[in-house]
Amino acid sequence: MRPLAPVEAALVFAVAGSLLAVTVPVFIRNLNASRMTEALDGLERISARANALADAAPQDKAYPESCPLTPASVPRATLVTDAPGTWNQPTWRLLGFSIDTPHAYSFQFDSANTPQRSHFTVEAHGDLDGDGVLSTFRTGGSVLPGQAPKRDVLEVIREVE
Repeated sequence: MRPLAPVEAALVFAVAGSLLAVTVPVFIRNLNASRMTEALDGLERISARANALADAAPQDKAYPESCPLTPASVPRATLVTDAPGTWNQPTWRLLGFSIDTPHAYSFQFDSANTPQRSHFTVEAHGDLDGDGVLSTFRTGGSVLPGQAPKRDVLEVIREVE
């Protein structure tokens, strides 16, 4: 087999470089988008359980108490594995939510219960590229006396930041 001529080598190099220039950004964007599934699945699980609890509880105790961002530091450009006990806060246990695999998001649950209206908000925060700018996914729900709990729409802020 004969060696490539300089022109042929340059052509191969140019084609390979062009392919990489197109495919690498698409791959990175798809990888980050696939990590969105973690946030969406988490919000779905938390919201469904919160509304199920509200459906069976008295109006002024419809939703569990608020709990802080867990884990407390949003993962930055990496997947984290939580220390044992990270998800032992009573609200997370009541909601049946924890993450025992490496993950890219932190979650927070806020609620307020009154005899007139009870509501909650749940958020997922991630910093997929480590630049300090967060992707935020938010939803919630509410219940009024004598009515079934209702779910809020999903709000997305910088889905792939």
